[in-house]
Amino acid sequence: MARRARLYFSFRSPYSWLTVRRLRAAVPDAFEALDWLPYWDPDEATTRLLDERGVDLHYGQMSRSKHRYILMDTKRLATADGATMAWPVDVEPWWEPAHLAWLWACRSGRAEPFYDAVTAARWERGENISDPAVVADCAARAGLDPQVATACADDPGLRAEGVDCLYRAYHDDVFGVPYLKLGHHRFWGYDRLDAFLSVWPRPAGDPVGPPVTEAYDADTAGGCG
Repeated sequence: MARRARLYFSFRSPYSWLTVRRLRAAVPDAFEALDWLPYWDPDEATTRLLDERGVDLHYGQMSRSKHRYILMDTKRLATADGATMAWPVDVEPWWEPAHLAWLWACRSGRAEPFYDAVTAARWERGENISDPAVVADCAARAGLDPQVATACADDPGLRAEGVDCLYRAYHDDVFGVPYLKLGHHRFWGYDRLDAFLSVWPRPAGDPVGPPVTEAYDADTAGGCG
């Protein structure tokens, strides 16, 4: 079994946000210990590039009833987790600016602070991360150049790197987030984190925090908010 685990996350998904909170509480060095890959609904330009590689993502759009359920479920989980949450309203969502800027932040060695800035903007303040101006503000908060951040969605190299991430997701059978993969093991959703941690081999001496079951909710969380 490969010892290097992969985490597919999305700034769109509340379940991804909440699961990563729990993961980082249990594994303080999670950004170094796992391979993080962003996953999102592609725009037309990204979709064309995926089509050229024969990729039709496994994700399916949710129904209105499922969306209403997620609103209630996420509030319950966030409250149990002690998280402050403001639900954002996505009028014309465009996920490339935030996710491609995150790939740029990785290149710049600022992946973790940029991740924190974007999730705080979206889930704590309810801001529109489809707006490049909001992404620029997140970059500034993370110690990055905000002008460069606004141009990430137009960068062919970052766009190609993003396509590579979605290509890997397709071949890893990712159909929603959060999604953890370790060898042949796959774990989807908020309520599968403990199962992942139980089979993930950590080298001796690696930091591991307290158990993450305190905020566990017995309901099936879904996982593709």
